[in-house]
Amino acid sequence: MKKMNPKDILIPTLALFLICLIATVLLALTNRATAEKIADNDVQNAIVSRKDVLPEVDGVKVETYTDDAVEPETGLTYNEGKDTDGNTVGYIFTNSAKGYGGDVKIMVGYDLNGTIVGFKVLSASDETPGLGQNSTKEDFWQRFTGKCGELKVNKYSNDGQNLQAITSATITSTAVVTAVNEANQAFTALTGVQLPDALTGGDSNG
Repeated sequence: MKKMNPKDILIPTLALFLICLIATVLLALTNRATAEKIADNDVQNAIVSRKDVLPEVDGVKVETYTDDAVEPETGLTYNEGKDTDGNTVGYIFTNSAKGYGGDVKIMVGYDLNGTIVGFKVLSASDETPGLGQNSTKEDFWQRFTGKCGELKVNKYSNDGQNLQAITSATITSTAVVTAVNEANQAFTALTGVQLPDALTGGDSNG
């Protein structure tokens, strides 16, 4: 049997090490580039969403937004919308709540009186397709426009402070309303504007 030469072991081992090292470096660089791209996309999507939920308040175009955290540990944050003169014309709150399959993230725009002027579900990918994921559709978002104060889920009505639930997706609908009601409370804490209590709304059937 031929005696093994140390080179016969060292060279393949070194080659394998170099291959693994190069692959690791390339993977790290790819992950970094991907993470930066995802982060940039998140920023751009947030800008677009802010313009969607607070495009214009009382005929005054929103020009700038200032960012701040209300409860950063919970993910509840807000933006103060200002016109070209620096006057505050509205607020945007971003929040999330536990849905059927995971967290449902929302963004809601208010005028200075606390009336909802725009609404959007930013993420509900873990909700049931065809049911809870319908919360990401505009016809559901429109149910929030014009609402003011604490909301409660109702299977059949969208009048007053009732929020009509998505058919067969009451859990998701409740999560969205919970997130909005928490944003309502944060709006009051921030501005001092007292919003109506849900007890003045219609009967709940959710």
